[in-house]
Amino acid sequence: VEFLYCDLASMKSIRQFVQQFRARNCPLHVLVNNAGVMLVPERKTEDGFEEHFGLNYLGHFLLTNLLLDALKQSGTHSHNARIITVSSATHYVGKLHLNDLQSRCSYSPHGAYAQSKLALVLFTYRLQHLLTANGSHVTANVVDPGVVNTELYKHVFWVVKVVKWMTAWLFFKTPEEGASTTIYAAVSPEMEGAGGCYLYNEERTKSADVAYDEELQRRLWTESCKMVGISDEASRLP
Repeated sequence: VEFLYCDLASMKSIRQFVQQFRARNCPLHVLVNNAGVMLVPERKTEDGFEEHFGLNYLGHFLLTNLLLDALKQSGTHSHNARIITVSSATHYVGKLHLNDLQSRCSYSPHGAYAQSKLALVLFTYRLQHLLTANGSHVTANVVDPGVVNTELYKHVFWVVKVVKWMTAWLFFKTPEEGASTTIYAAVSPEMEGAGGCYLYNEERTKSADVAYDEELQRRLWTESCKMVGISDEASRLP
């Protein structure tokens, strides 16, 4: 195991990380997008993005796009490189506000978190479409880990923390259990060549209906490219 520092809330840090990784000339067979915050008070990343959207979504969007060449070079016809993005069941109640992705008009921690998780699903489906159109040996899938007992809940109300402390053993997954579907997506032979899937408890399931809106996928992708400062090469594809 080797460690390279990367702060997903910083576009500069992400670019520095990718530069360091490329310098090692290593293959990249699996990329797991798993960083996140939940229900944080209204605040911004160093780039001025609302923190849920900037860290949970835009950080992974930029990181994945900057690593795509390495992933494409590492994948083969019989062993595709794999991108696994961790979303949440919260995306089912999320609404994507394309005219206010930064939640400036009306900030709600729950709404901002749900939007960021919906954006990750839309991003994954669009990414898989583009990978397929390019004939790349890379697959992209999205995972719902379930309700996991981690420090992600440190910003919830104290009453919820007490209930969580009392019931975690019964209703919450352990971190190991929560990671199982991500690991399944990363290494299972059953997922070889399969992309554009929403996975829960190591099974393919249906995501929110709005996530399948291809026009919304395209519009989010284009806007995301503008926000992180990369070219939208996908605009030339259907």
